Amino acid sequence: MASETPEGTLPSTPLTDQVKKRAYVTFLAGDGDYVKGVVGLVKGLRKVKSGYPLIVAVLPDVPELHRRLLQAQGCIVREIEPVHPPENQVQFAMAYYVINYSKLRIWNFVEYSKIIYLDADIQVYENIDHLFDMPDGYFYAVMDCFCEKTWSHSRQYSIGYCQQCPDKVAWPAEMGSPPPLYFNAGMFVSEPAQSTYNSLLKALRITPPTPFAEQDFLNMYFEKIYKPIPPVYNLVLAMLWRHPENVELGKVKVVHYCAAGSKPWRFTGKEANMDREDIKMLVAKWWNIYNDDSLDFKEEDAVPEGDTCLRSTSIMGTMSEQKINYIPAPSVA
Repeated sequence: MASETPEGTLPSTPLTDQVKKRAYVTFLAGDGDYVKGVVGLVKGLRKVKSGYPLIVAVLPDVPELHRRLLQAQGCIVREIEPVHPPENQVQFAMAYYVINYSKLRIWNFVEYSKIIYLDADIQVYENIDHLFDMPDGYFYAVMDCFCEKTWSHSRQYSIGYCQQCPDKVAWPAEMGSPPPLYFNAGMFVSEPAQSTYNSLLKALRITPPTPFAEQDFLNMYFEKIYKPIPPVYNLVLAMLWRHPENVELGKVKVVHYCAAGSKPWRFTGKEANMDREDIKMLVAKWWNIYNDDSLDFKEEDAVPEGDTCLRSTSIMGTMSEQKINYIPAPSVA
């Protein structure tokens, strides 16, 4: 029986005892139009000459037609079983997010030493393969923003506090310590392990219900080993109007089309903030990749899954050349 690691930790396994394989991973459920997002994502990774494969974790309800489409685009399609939390886990969660608990299955992809997870509504505009080389034992992701109405249930929203601008509205001393740093789970870097997988499922059975389902759960589980990385690795579009001072659009590597009305394949421009020129530009940029037939998969595009990746190294250089500046925790007044 596999041993379990303490909650919020990752095992330290000597590289001599494991095959050092890396992969990008995304998640797909149902027969809807999110399959377009996955096609756009794999073509985007190909455009930036990523050296690692994209695994699509699909639920059983993803139709065969969609699976064949993804395989034809060079994706590795891997069926996973849904994760159904206890009833008390979902009664207060937003129904839309409940199916996302199934993402926990990706920690069972133990043939990979490290993964970069990307939601299907994300596009990669610059090569980020160097993130695989960050030190092991941590969970890396971008800090979220608390300023949108979807956070109206939170203490942060009620007092106007946001970790993206902690000096603007200080956390009230009478409310005790500020909440821990909170990441957006649409993009993260982590290490699959059987012990972590078992521990995640065990913790899920006893964790109190929360509105953002698996994102809240992962934040609680990985709180102690979470390391923030810059917003350029997961630009949540609300940052453009909530915290423009924190965004250099020309340097953004990964865009997350998660704002209401921003999905490129559904875009009408009629929802709030969707008439902005920067939003229209980012949507057009996504479509340019999606519609580019030259980015369709060809056999010579197949990427290795071994210890090294020469194509990625030649493009991005060594880790010393691609230093990641971790974001320090905000100061508290």
